[in-house]
This record gives sequence, structure tokens and C-alpha cells, in this order.
Amino acid sequence: MSLIYTMIVIFVLGYLMIAMEHKVNVSKSSVALVLCCLLWAILSVFSSKIDPSLTHDVISSDLLAALGSTCEIIVFLIGAMTIVDIIDTHGGFEVITRHITTRKKTRLMWLIAFLTFFMSSVLDNMTTTIIMVMLIRRMLSNYKERWLFASIIIIAANCGGAWSPIGDVTTIMLWMKGNVGTAKLMASLILPCLVSVVIPTAVATRFLKGMIAQQQTNEDASFRPSYITGGESKTILILGVLLLVMVPVFKSVIGLPPYMSVMFALGILWLYTDLMYRRKHNVEESVKNRVSKVIKHIDMPTILFFLGILMAVSALESAGILGAMAEGLNKGMHNIYAINTVIGLLSSVIDNVPLVAASMGMYPIPDAAAIAASADPAFLSHFVADGDFWHLLAYCAGTGGSILIIGSAAGVVAMGLENINFMWYFKHISLLALIGYLAGIGVFILQDLFIVPLL
Repeated sequence: MSLIYTMIVIFVLGYLMIAMEHKVNVSKSSVALVLCCLLWAILSVFSSKIDPSLTHDVISSDLLAALGSTCEIIVFLIGAMTIVDIIDTHGGFEVITRHITTRKKTRLMWLIAFLTFFMSSVLDNMTTTIIMVMLIRRMLSNYKERWLFASIIIIAANCGGAWSPIGDVTTIMLWMKGNVGTAKLMASLILPCLVSVVIPTAVATRFLKGMIAQQQTNEDASFRPSYITGGESKTILILGVLLLVMVPVFKSVIGLPPYMSVMFALGILWLYTDLMYRRKHNVEESVKNRVSKVIKHIDMPTILFFLGILMAVSALESAGILGAMAEGLNKGMHNIYAINTVIGLLSSVIDNVPLVAASMGMYPIPDAAAIAASADPAFLSHFVADGDFWHLLAYCAGTGGSILIIGSAAGVVAMGLENINFMWYFKHISLLALIGYLAGIGVFILQDLFIVPLL
């Protein structure tokens, strides 16, 4: 038991160093990688003392499985970030920003919030965050204002991903395993997710005043390379976005994991740009934004941080710590609303994927016979396919990560792109995200008590 506590203490200390990156002046990526290796080393050396069944062969198998699932996410991230960078370096986002004519900052924030919310229900929230952060970077020069906009983008992206079966990795897990269905999930969560975006955005707009300065608008400067025509820029934007939209479709039709779809999309865009550059004989090769050049600009420290923190959490899962936490929730709170609320709060600290996976393992979908034989059939009925527990779990696990900036992939990506300070986010945004999160749960409960019985 002391080894379990040791692993927990090491994880907490590592997490605190990550949270105080700017105070200790140590890269969060280095801490995450050391944390990952320490936890797996402890598990490997002392695994038999934790649990006699945890042999070296079992640990090696768990490590390989964890690395495989983590690398799926990382490969997906590399592909998505590269596609977005290709669009950006060819002036694709300028096509969008030129259509955003408002110069009023509050109106712009509302527009960005809703655009992010609906985009992330089709694209994954990580990709949507990258696109929208790059967009505001083109429009705003004040970094503190960009941080505020980026924070609302994080919240909107996480909320948008939660109500769609293909918008977030946790909803994809629930959807693929048959715990939730498309129509019922969307009908159940669209309003709670919308409320959890509207409230923080309404408060955040109070911190914005005035208009975007004339020199900051996209009317005075072009971010498109001079050798790229407007038609080529628009084609790359449309092709890139369509390929990203087709990622979940490709996955559903072909049945291969999403990272394969992203790699296929990247390959198509790479092929198109190479063929495009073949026609530009009068342009120096050194200035061409070929994919082989663009891919070198990928933010590797953020990717390595993602690798380290996900593998560290996997070590906790392999040691049975996450499963024990989930079981403790079930015993201490015999209420689906309370259990899911706590899971959502935990997802702001711990990755939501193992939390959802642990919940799915704890609560197998019961059949009619199991419900009838249960000591509490009313409680067990919440866990049937498309039951309230699974819908609320999708909401809480998806949106709870917004409470802390490192609680979600969207937050980690935005933090890396804009160098957002962890403590700044905690002081200025965490409470807004928490209020929106709790308000969404309240709306879900009201729906469950008063609207669903009437249907």
C-alpha cells in the first residue's frame, strides 16, 4: 500500500511542478517525461508487492498497450497540427478572417465561441482549437486579449466535442462500445453543453472593451505568401477542412482508427501541394512552403509533454489506482449525478480517457434480467445503453477538463501555441469554467426530471 501512496505522491509533486512551470523555470515537457519513467520504473520493480498478479510480463504488456494507445493520439495530433500549419502557411485562414468583418471585441468573442462550439462537434476539439487560436492570432496583437479569447476557445471546443459522438475521444469511446447512440446523445447534451459555453463567454466579454485597432484587422495586411494566389489559398483551405471533416466518416465507414484517417488526409494534402509547387518554376525552392518544410515547425515540446503525461496516467491505471478511485466513488456516492460530477472535476487534473475507461469497466451495460435481479433496479437502470449515466459521463468528462488548462488536449495545445501561463488561467478562467460546468449539469438534471418523462 505504501508503494501506491508513493506513486500518488510522485504524481502530485510532478503535477505541481508542471502547474508552476513559469515559477520554477523548468519545462513541463521534461517533468512529464521524468514523471512517466519514474512511475513505470516503480511499477516494474515493485509490482509484485503492489499486486502478486502484476508480473513483469503483465507490466510489459500494459506498458506496450499504453504506449500504443498514447501514440495513436500523438500521431493524430502530429497529422492534425501539420494539416492546420499547411493551411496557415498558405494563407488559408485569411480567407476566414476576411469574412469576419466585425471590429467590436465583444461581438468577435461571441462569434469565435459559437464557431468553435459547432466546429468541434464535427472536427475533434484539439484540431478546432488549433484552427481558432491561429485565427485570433491573425486578428489580435495584445497577448493578454489573445489569452482570454484562447481560454473561451478551450471551453467552447471541449463543450462542442462532448455533445457529438465524434467530437471528443471519450464520446468516441462510449459511442463505439455501444454505451451511447448518436441521436439520443446529441438531443440530451446539446442544451447543457451550450449553457456551459454561454455563461463563461458572457462573463468574459465584460473584460473586453472597445474595438480592434485598425492596424490589427486583416484589411491592411496579407498573410498569404506572394507566390500563392487567392484561388490556391482558398483551395488549400477547403481541401484541408474537408479532409479533416472526412476523418470521422472514414473511420466509421472503413473501421480503421482515426490516426489512419488523419495520415491519409495529410498524404492527400501533401500530394496536392507538391503538384501545385511543380507548376511554380519561377519561385525559389528555399521559399516554398512544402510539407517537408512545414512539418519541421511542429511544436515537439508540446507533443513530448502529451506523451509523458498520458503515459504517467497510464502507469497509475496499470497499478489499479484509477480503478480504486472509481470504485470508491461508487461506494461513497450512490447517485449518478454526484459520481459524474466528481469524475468531471477529476478530469481537470487527470486525463479523462482512463477515467471514462475505468467507468466503463466498472459499470457494464445491464440487461433486463440483471436489472430485475438487482437490489436497486432503479439505480441500475441508469446504466443501460443510452442511459442517463453515460450521457452525463460524456458531458462531465468532456467539459470538466476546461476547469484547468492542462485538463484537456484542447487546453494543452492552446497553452503550447500561446504560451498561456497556468496560474493566469487558474486565476481568471477556472472559476468561469467551473460555473459553466455546474450550470450544464443543472440543466441536464432538469431535463432528466421534467422533460424526458414527458417524451
